[in-house]
Amino acid sequence: MPDAPSPDPQDLAHRRRLAAWAGATRRLADGPVSGTLAQRLARLADEAPSAYDLDDWTDVYGDGVVAALERRTADLLGTEAAAFFPSGTMAQQVALRCWADRTGNRTVAMHPLAHPERWERDALTQLTGLRVVHPTSAPRNPTGDEVRDLAEPFGTLALELPLRDAGFVLPDWDELTGAVDAARDRDAVVHLDGARLWECTAHYGRGLPELAGLADSVYVSFYKSLGGLSGAALAGPASLVEEAVAWRHRYGGQLFQQWPAALSALVGLDRELPRLPEYAARAKVVAAALREAFGGGAGGAGGSGSAAGPVPWFRIGPEVPHTHQFSVWLPYDAEVLTEASVRLAEETGTVLFRGWSDAGPPGVAVAEVTVAAPGLAWTAADVAEAAAGFLARVR
Repeated sequence: MPDAPSPDPQDLAHRRRLAAWAGATRRLADGPVSGTLAQRLARLADEAPSAYDLDDWTDVYGDGVVAALERRTADLLGTEAAAFFPSGTMAQQVALRCWADRTGNRTVAMHPLAHPERWERDALTQLTGLRVVHPTSAPRNPTGDEVRDLAEPFGTLALELPLRDAGFVLPDWDELTGAVDAARDRDAVVHLDGARLWECTAHYGRGLPELAGLADSVYVSFYKSLGGLSGAALAGPASLVEEAVAWRHRYGGQLFQQWPAALSALVGLDRELPRLPEYAARAKVVAAALREAFGGGAGGAGGSGSAAGPVPWFRIGPEVPHTHQFSVWLPYDAEVLTEASVRLAEETGTVLFRGWSDAGPPGVAVAEVTVAAPGLAWTAADVAEAAAGFLARVR
């Protein structure tokens, strides 16, 4: 009998992390894939009856519960229509393709840190023949002047709100409307990568229809911020959405049944959407406590700790979070920090950070912090205690 294959070290490490997160009793937010298959199914069965009539039939190619989710999304955003997509990657590629056909210009202006540029394997170019230009490379969305002064014509301006890979940053309202107005002055349409648009309302003090109304189309995610299983929607004029539905079919996104994702999205709209402003307020408390803990009283968003401070350098960005998510940079290798995070969870039952990734310069790593319902119970003292335990394990 042949010997059994040796366990994959990476798989073992991944499973160890999942077990540590799942076994923790204190966390700032539930992870996007927290729980076993059985636990997730049980949770959906428990929560879904309050969001949709489970005596209705399952969806077939997008009717039933999926259609109900599309109508509700359009109503929330104040658009004529919305279409459900299995992924935001597909939704945005379809949107930008449709706008390129309509404007006759296959050039899209977007930030180099935007999702299609960073995480989609050059799909815009490979699949649709679109070309991307960058109004700015600064770690923020472009200003009106940068859009207006872009050296070549473009048909669509795509803005990611918030800009995740810059630290979940948002422009202020005048900066945002200035960029939109500049695109209009150049006869371009505006598309919002609003995967996390749900969480932007508190920062602006404006409702979803006003935010979505700035653009010609908007994409939103149902698992980011809302805790759904998967899925996204593209919202905008009915004629655009109708065209996008045809392209969704061509791209292979017309799935036979999608009711689990649609049900979980409706649950998220009921449960999580109203609480996002509360989460954003608590994220400010958590970020301030981390600055204090890392800097020994003297650190800042881009500063160093005091002579007696726990770490020689750190960055929390934005200094005051714009949403319920923000980023933390520390001067250690990602592997070291991830191990410290796992050990903290295993040994104390506390999750402060999850995974870390290398962030550019050698020896600097970044983690994303999300504050949701479990984090509402955390005080500044709780954050300080968890940070001290984490740093002790780094060393």
